This record gives sequence, C-alpha cells and structure tokens, in this order.
Amino acid sequence: MERILEIYARQYDSRFPVLCYDERPCFLIGELVAGVPIKEGQIAKEHYSYEKLGSCSLLASIEPLTGQRIGDVYERRRKLEFALHFQKVAARYPEAERIIVVLDNLNTHDESAFYEAFEAEEARRLSQKFEFVKTPKSASWLNMIEIEFSAISRQCLDRRIATKEKLAKEVLTIIKEREEKKVKINWQFSIETARTKLNRHYKEVNPVNVKYQKT
Repeated sequence: MERILEIYARQYDSRFPVLCYDERPCFLIGELVAGVPIKEGQIAKEHYSYEKLGSCSLLASIEPLTGQRIGDVYERRRKLEFALHFQKVAARYPEAERIIVVLDNLNTHDESAFYEAFEAEEARRLSQKFEFVKTPKSASWLNMIEIEFSAISRQCLDRRIATKEKLAKEVLTIIKEREEKKVKINWQFSIETARTKLNRHYKEVNPVNVKYQKT
C-alpha cells in the first residue's frame, strides 16, 4: 500500500507516467416487453421483465495527473485482451522511458501476456516499457481507476443495453468526452494519513507502530 501511495505522491514526469488500470464486466440486458412510450420531460418506464444476453468486458487505463484515458471493450478479458490493450497504451506514450501501471493481482496481469500474444521482439519491447505495481489483496480502493468506473457507470452502465456494439459505442464515447475535458483525479490519501487512519493494521504487523496513532 505504501509503495502505491508513494507513487501517487510523485510530481508529474512525462518520462515516467503513472497510470491506473482495471477491467469491469458489463452485462448485456435486453427488453422482453417494450417500455411505455413517454413524452418529453417524463421519466422513462421499463417493464420488470428482461433478457440476459451475455456479457463483455471494459478494459480501461487512466493517467490521473493529466486526464488521459484509454478504453477497450472486448467479449472476454484474457491475457490476449490485456496485451492488446497495453500495446495501445504504449503507442500513446512513445516518448516515455517507463510507464508505471497500478493494477490488481489477477493472474493475467503480467508480462507473460505479451509473450503469449506477440512475437518475442515485440513482447520484449513491451515488457521493458511497463512497470506493473500490484495492489494488495482486498485493496481495490487503492486503484484510482475505480473512481473512473464509478463515473462511467452512473452515466451509462446503470441501464439496460442489449448489444456489445451499442455498449462499446456509448462507453467509449463517455471515455473520450472525459479525456477531452481533461477530467483529472486529485488523490488525497497519503502515507501519513494511512499510518494514522489504518493504525490498527500497522500495529498488527508491528506493535511499535502505535506511535503513529492519533491521541
């Protein structure tokens, strides 16, 4: 946790951009009964019956300090999709020496994905381009992409969408609009704050950490 908080506290450096990445399942839901026709200004009404039409996955990265965003919608979220997404990310940052990515511990989230998806030279290039920093277990709140997913969900994914094509169009449009507006994330939770607010966990590791507890 402290490693991630230290990374978040760094000053912006275009040579070493910091991104946050994750994947979000999106369920495709269709209507069994057409909604009630409405007039302008009225609240839309839909029938309680619905049809499950499968799912797809949103893969997204955000650079909190600049507002840059990269999104993809795939039918699945295997190593292949992970590798394709980060090949796109690398193309967005051609001048970066190393791209630091905060992400979770899913078993598809490592450099082996590049070697399974691409020939060895390209896989080596990408593996040297990225530094993957994994969040601790049960600490998804440390990943700022979750804030972005929450915003996207409120704008688009809180209603029924029947096809992957329609969902991808709407979600990627929202991501593009937020990028054009340069919507950034101002992270406030620091190492110092963690040591006080989460002090009981620090004391479990080593009782001497009681000194950080607020009196």
